[in-house]
Amino acid sequence: MEITTPRGPALVQIDEAAEPRLLLVLTHGSSGGVDAPDLLAVRDAALTAGASVARVTQAFRVAGARAPGSPARQDEAWEIVLEELRSRWSGLPIVQGGRSNGARVACRTAKAVGAAAVVALAFPLHPPGKPERSRAGELRGAGVDVLVVSGDRDPFGIPDAADAARLVVLPGEGHDLKRDPARVGAVVAEWIGHYAYA
Repeated sequence: MEITTPRGPALVQIDEAAEPRLLLVLTHGSSGGVDAPDLLAVRDAALTAGASVARVTQAFRVAGARAPGSPARQDEAWEIVLEELRSRWSGLPIVQGGRSNGARVACRTAKAVGAAAVVALAFPLHPPGKPERSRAGELRGAGVDVLVVSGDRDPFGIPDAADAARLVVLPGEGHDLKRDPARVGAVVAEWIGHYAYA
């Protein structure tokens, strides 16, 4: 599916659950794609748990850019994508999330798009080596419950437990969360079940 935004088209890949109880919308980091190991593992686990999954390649990546540009413009495009997805799956609660930069977008826009909760994979708490440039305010400002899944070796830092509804720190994982993606998927699938229709 292609959705037009002010930054160009965004691409959405949909995997439908047989009897969906939730729509989980996921996106990539600033330089990655929607086929990252953790995103695929989350998709697979969520489908098994009864969630349909939309993986969104944001417009800046479709255009070939390796950086998302200004947060305001990125968020504007994201909100348009979510408006379209919400209209197509109007009967389902939506949980949105992503990895790294995508987790930041999901936090910043959660209230605006009416998300029930946010999944933040490898939330980049600060640039590597610059803990004074904390982005914890984006987690605290989400306005909905946020699940953070981080690796204990992530150079972008690990948020405080107080900054999210739930923090899961996986031993041996770095920023890419690719050592045991199935574990990431299991954590997310268990958590999103709290927001699904019974």
